[in-house]
Amino acid sequence: MTDEFFPPAPEGATLIHDRRYQVRTYKLNDSSFLLRGVVCDEKPAGLYIPDDPDPLWMHHMIVDLEVSYPEFQIRSAKVEFREHPHTACTHIVPDYQKLVGLSIARGFNNKVRELFGGPRGCTHIGALLQAMAPVAIQSGWSMRVGSGVGTVSEDTDPAENEERRRRGYAMNLNTCHIWDENGQMLADIRAGTPIEIPLSVGKRLQRLGRDESEWDTVNG
Repeated sequence: MTDEFFPPAPEGATLIHDRRYQVRTYKLNDSSFLLRGVVCDEKPAGLYIPDDPDPLWMHHMIVDLEVSYPEFQIRSAKVEFREHPHTACTHIVPDYQKLVGLSIARGFNNKVRELFGGPRGCTHIGALLQAMAPVAIQSGWSMRVGSGVGTVSEDTDPAENEERRRRGYAMNLNTCHIWDENGQMLADIRAGTPIEIPLSVGKRLQRLGRDESEWDTVNG
């Protein structure tokens, strides 16, 4: 990320800790993707060890989850501890196989707390998993692009069109106030109104001097 992503330090302040989360998704095929999350805790150079010229990593953990699409079910899980403060930290790694079979779309954070909260898991892996779950939903939109999911056609049976609409928004239903099942967005979609083009996409197309109709072509 660039400096534009993170604001500069307050005037006169000294950095004493830097935690970073990064989550990336890789499409494996039309029915699955790999969700990879990384958490890193870094201490500035010289803070813990005087005259040490380099930053010191206290935690560096990686989680790989293979997720089915559009079911959003975890097919496989791999947890790796590359940097950790205590020898016994890695003893908990096998427990994360309990993630296999869970839905990452519905009730996932509650299940993570139930299975791995407190002394039942690693607090840093738990925080990372909760950061990864919303990315899985965002990745569903990326998997959908060009797939035809949610696309309706005048030549298709109305009941089939309604089912396509339902599949198009099901993964986001009740995830936030915009996607309230009783809200205006869902009412509009059920009435046949296309989902609003993402604002960032619209602004980018405008800067490129291109028409917003391109989004319909790619997203259809």
